[in-house]
Amino acid sequence: MNKKIVLLLAIAFTGSSTLAQKKSFALMKKSEPVVEQPKKTVVYQVFTRLFGNTNTTNKPWGTIEENGVGKFNDFTDVALQEIKKLGVTHIWYTGVPHHAVIRDYTKFGISNDDPDVVKGRAGSPYAVKDYYNVNPDLAVDPAKRLEEFEALIARSHANGLKVIIDIVPNHIARNYKGLNNPKGVKDFGADDKVSVEYDRDNNFYYIPGKAFEVPTSPDYKPLNGEKNTLSDGKFSEYPAKWTGNGSRLAKPDINDWYETVKVNYGIRPDGTKDFPELPEGFDKKSIEEHAAFWKGKDVPNSWKKFQDIALYWIEKGVDGFRYDMAEMVPYEFWSYLNSSIKIKNPNAFLLAEVYNPKEYRNYIHLGKMDYLYDKVETYDHLKAVIQGKALPDGLSDIQNNLQDIEHHMLHFLDNHDEQRLASPEFAGTPEKGKPLMVVSATISSSPTMIYFGQEVGEAGNEDAGFGKRSRTSIFDYVGVPNHQRWMNEGKFNGEPLSESEKSLRDFYSRLLNFTLTSDAMLGSFREIQSINREQTANYDPGIYSFVRWSSTEKLIIVTNFSWITESKFVLKIPAKIISEWKLQDGVYETKDQLYNNETVTLKVIDGEGYMKVKIKPSESFIFKL
Repeated sequence: MNKKIVLLLAIAFTGSSTLAQKKSFALMKKSEPVVEQPKKTVVYQVFTRLFGNTNTTNKPWGTIEENGVGKFNDFTDVALQEIKKLGVTHIWYTGVPHHAVIRDYTKFGISNDDPDVVKGRAGSPYAVKDYYNVNPDLAVDPAKRLEEFEALIARSHANGLKVIIDIVPNHIARNYKGLNNPKGVKDFGADDKVSVEYDRDNNFYYIPGKAFEVPTSPDYKPLNGEKNTLSDGKFSEYPAKWTGNGSRLAKPDINDWYETVKVNYGIRPDGTKDFPELPEGFDKKSIEEHAAFWKGKDVPNSWKKFQDIALYWIEKGVDGFRYDMAEMVPYEFWSYLNSSIKIKNPNAFLLAEVYNPKEYRNYIHLGKMDYLYDKVETYDHLKAVIQGKALPDGLSDIQNNLQDIEHHMLHFLDNHDEQRLASPEFAGTPEKGKPLMVVSATISSSPTMIYFGQEVGEAGNEDAGFGKRSRTSIFDYVGVPNHQRWMNEGKFNGEPLSESEKSLRDFYSRLLNFTLTSDAMLGSFREIQSINREQTANYDPGIYSFVRWSSTEKLIIVTNFSWITESKFVLKIPAKIISEWKLQDGVYETKDQLYNNETVTLKVIDGEGYMKVKIKPSESFIFKL
């Protein structure tokens, strides 16, 4: 294959303008681009504050002293190697930028945060207080917290993992104070005209003439009612600003994102745009053409501020970002930001939280996102299937409807926002989640993401205080029990895990590593569900099947969502697929790739394929021809 074709394939499968993998980020400008073969990407999301915590007290609303906290240094070489061996390519360190916390760090020059505008005791990672430094909770020495994170970036790279962190362009903490701004960088709102609701170059929207009022509720008291000198039901902000979720009330509702303020990107209060718009046809333009379009353009001040922030972290060696609530920010801004990032680092991994399917293509093609959450379609349907609310058949329509952008739709079953896969509110047990994981990881060429603890069946059973059960709390100091057993006091060998937990982690490792090495994962998809649903006897409601193939590999994937019924049937492979695979009438052996202990014969008769399948509850097969 000539070099030009290889490069085009690399572009198609990464969403990047090139795949110039450098030996180290520091040598980027000096090295010649090395084109990699495309492969699946696997993201390991870890809540950084919780990962290394060995304390098992889990007192609701507990302090650091009572419940413990993890540190950057807990990600040792051993820990990172074990994560890498799981089949991971990228690690998303969630909650790294300095956000509001209820802890006295004044001796390090950090102002105290007001519990009236902080959720929980440890604070929301999406109420960022200072974008040019990191959460002091995560450092052994808070005075050297940035150096400790820089060392973690280097350690992650040395262990073959790329680093992702959060950027939250839609909103910032109400108590934002940039103590570490680079030379020439002013704080958000420093030059705002606060006497008007809107000005294009204001960083915030204002409610002139009204002071901010802390929201109230009979069911909630900051710190659960604990005394604190700043917890008085008041927070000084005049004039009041719009709240992060768009509330225009001086006293937002208790369910609003009241701890944050909305950032203004030049969208007027009536929704019209006050900045240059991309010309027609720019959905087909390259990164370089997008960057050239914005060069010299007059853009709102907030655009420049977040570009400075992103490029600051790229210079630090961060390999990409997960953008919180990206669809609340105009895609023209994303074109401006992402093209500038890709010019600096063509391999940057850019993932956006977008939940509106009608906007997917705008954020991919115009906003130049690499990946979006496939939440409201694949994730939601898989959840409905395991809860008995839907048949799996609808997965085929989802995949076919997303065919033009399927590589850009990141798949997950667990993250910090969602109910834990193993929780009673979702799948109910880790084993019932296994068929969902097989389909999520293999049905598409898109990246796969897992959330730390998912691979050992973490169910999020803790009442941590502000955070309640079914989700591992992101607001509190808490231990994560199953994960702690795997961590084994820093040995990261999983010895205290139960046999079922060890087996589950082995399953995840087998599955994820297979997807990294399988050519078919980046090839074609075809559902065989409909023909088998119509024509195959004993094809039970919980069965789902499809095929994936490339020029070098052919896979038949069968999974059983039922946790009760064992199924036996003769799976049919349609004539069109047999023809595309160029199979003649005859007998072919297939072997399962998950456990390598199941061989099934595929018989091709009169141009159609047949294979006898016996599949246990919650079992899956990846048969390779």
